[in-house]
Amino acid sequence: MVTETDKTPEGAVPSDKDPGKDRSTPSDRDLAAGLGTQMSRLVKVMRKEARNDEQLSLTERSTLSNIYHFAPILPGELAAMEKVTTQAMSQVINQLLEQGLIEKNTSTEDRRKSIITLTDKGRQLVRRRKREKEEWLSRSISDKLSPEERQVLIAAVVILTKLAG
Repeated sequence: MVTETDKTPEGAVPSDKDPGKDRSTPSDRDLAAGLGTQMSRLVKVMRKEARNDEQLSLTERSTLSNIYHFAPILPGELAAMEKVTTQAMSQVINQLLEQGLIEKNTSTEDRRKSIITLTDKGRQLVRRRKREKEEWLSRSISDKLSPEERQVLIAAVVILTKLAG
């Protein structure tokens, strides 16, 4: 929890192990811990704000997103991205096929391989969920942040992009 005297985000409290350390500035490790915690919380809230009428699991939603960004894609590549076994990914693929969200076609280059792509229904679902999350975040920025905090957030996006690069 951030307090007025603390000014560091939850999870980024300067270490007590070094009594001579300036407690107003968190270490890189403390900053990383706080940043990771808050980013995870934000992602969870955004995930909750997007409708899930289809009752898809987190892995199914993540798999759809990966297909959206990387299709055409092989099932083994999806399994690696999701860090699940190929057997587990086969179950996810079958669920998404049953719901008409993806297509599975035989590769023209290697008939032993299956190529996964989104159907129009799957593409619309991914786009809708993305739009709902962005709309929620936009409202939250407008409702909760001061103009100064918004400027800080603009700078933070540049920094986060650099970290992710």
